[in-house]
Amino acid sequence: MNRGTLLIHNGHETDPATGALGVTVYQTSTFYRKKITEMPEFDYSRGGNPTRKALEETIAVLEGGARGFAFGSGMAAISSVLGLFSSGDHLVAAEDIYGGSRYILDTFYKRWGLESTAVDAADPGALQRAIRPNTRALYLETPSNPLLKITDLKACLDMARQAGILSIVDNTFMTPYLQRPIELGADIVVHSATKFLGGHSDVISGLAVTRTGELGERLYQVQNSFGAVPGPWDAWLVMRGIKTLKVRMDAAQKTAGLLAEQLRAHRNVESVYYPALRGHPGWAIHEAQAAGPGAMLSFKTKTTEQALRFFERVKLAAAAPSLGGVETIASYPVKMSHINMPESERERLGISGALIRIAVGLEDAEDLMADFDQALA
Repeated sequence: MNRGTLLIHNGHETDPATGALGVTVYQTSTFYRKKITEMPEFDYSRGGNPTRKALEETIAVLEGGARGFAFGSGMAAISSVLGLFSSGDHLVAAEDIYGGSRYILDTFYKRWGLESTAVDAADPGALQRAIRPNTRALYLETPSNPLLKITDLKACLDMARQAGILSIVDNTFMTPYLQRPIELGADIVVHSATKFLGGHSDVISGLAVTRTGELGERLYQVQNSFGAVPGPWDAWLVMRGIKTLKVRMDAAQKTAGLLAEQLRAHRNVESVYYPALRGHPGWAIHEAQAAGPGAMLSFKTKTTEQALRFFERVKLAAAAPSLGGVETIASYPVKMSHINMPESERERLGISGALIRIAVGLEDAEDLMADFDQALA
């Protein structure tokens, strides 16, 4: 099936018990045992719940993996995946992965003895040089957050496989509708399902998918032990959002392309970062490994004052630290997603006070473009 059809027809179209056109919300914490000596499939909802199982199987099908896992947030998913590693292990991570991921690697997991090295993932050679004898995984995110830098997934994932290490890819920006890292060689894919998969700014959730069942069993032990799982209602909301992912992403990325072109021509805009723009570093690589440019873009005004004035004047873009909803969201990375990153590191990466990140929503393109024009005037 084509990807859009698979979003709807993935094995969970109806409830098997009742025939309801949609998965039922099993709002229960525990399950009755018919035979006290036998372990049933569902025992206690921290370990498994029918509604959560439906979401986990859905994301596994969409990403082309063996096992899927749902968590209470994107950071819960990332933290649980990092829980696969031990004290003394080393990870090589893209230097511009989501700020929360960098923060937990540099603080919480560093205290537990998990080492990490951040490098420019747009340069596969830099990743190769950072691999040590105790390196256990490569952690990537493409397009990156917030500058939309492109990583050559196939080259980097082949490198990880040859080095005998795991590969982890954050696929939040692209979703499995536009990009499927497991098909390119990734071992684990993570998502903040709060974003495009949920799609309505009304749920907090995270997902992970493993390439193999063996790796999935290891991750299940972490999931069940940490217990950072979503309730059944949250799992249902994410499944609801997945059903409309195609139409939302198609519409939003069409508008994003128009907006990126307008911003690139604006007199008060210095730079625009969007994978579909010819001249965007890595655009040809992205075109080869993804089915579309996505709905995320960033731009820099010529001064920090202009960026701050944009937030004061814009009307149709909500100033908020998230993305992927039906409404356009404008975020300010230095005060939101990357606030915990040292200022010197932000400046080195190009995350300045003039940078604005836009998650394009479903407003009419003409209205959004007119609003941005007046906000930047």
